[in-house]
Amino acid sequence: LFTNAGMVQFKKVFLGAEDVPYRRAVTAQKCVRAGGKHNDLEQVGVTARHHTFFEMLGNFSFGDYFKVEAIQFAWELVTEVYGLEKQQLVASVFREDDEAAEIWEKEIGLPVDKIFRLDEDENFWAMGDTGPCGPCTEIHLDRGPTGQCTSAVCDPSCECGRWLEFWNLVFMQFSRDGSGEMTPLPKPSVDTGAGLERVVSILQGVPSNYQTDLFAGIL
Repeated sequence: LFTNAGMVQFKKVFLGAEDVPYRRAVTAQKCVRAGGKHNDLEQVGVTARHHTFFEMLGNFSFGDYFKVEAIQFAWELVTEVYGLEKQQLVASVFREDDEAAEIWEKEIGLPVDKIFRLDEDENFWAMGDTGPCGPCTEIHLDRGPTGQCTSAVCDPSCECGRWLEFWNLVFMQFSRDGSGEMTPLPKPSVDTGAGLERVVSILQGVPSNYQTDLFAGIL
């Protein structure tokens, strides 16, 4: 019932060790992050967006569509269906992922100054030390300067509160073993994660997840 991320139940599918009768899936996964690799306990109460329990919205491709379609689907949903203002959105990509950066620029039309190349700790995703993993691209809402930034370079990796990462597209391309060596997966796949609470905070125009109607009744 509870995992650290929406993709956990699909690990064997990504690795090619389990066959399923579908090539695409959509999930709304209840997630708990109170221990292990993805442990957000230290961030709860510090930021307006971290929780020990949350719901992860996901869409998955198992050897079906890949980077181009994944980015196009995400952009279509957030701009045309959710109606978010394009000028408020930026994308981050793994520093070595020229392909994803080019898709954002050439296919989506995102200005170059709104495409940020970040390091592995920000834009390379793995559920654990071993297993399926790959570079990722994230969509962030730019809320504008907060006046609280002390960093020389304010980009989506900054914790000043300006940037809200709410959509993560993971390109599952590799399997990492205990020595750190990575081998290509049999079928490049896609793992999407979007925090329901963060999406709701954007759609309801509030600065904190705790001010959404998801929490109002509890509070």
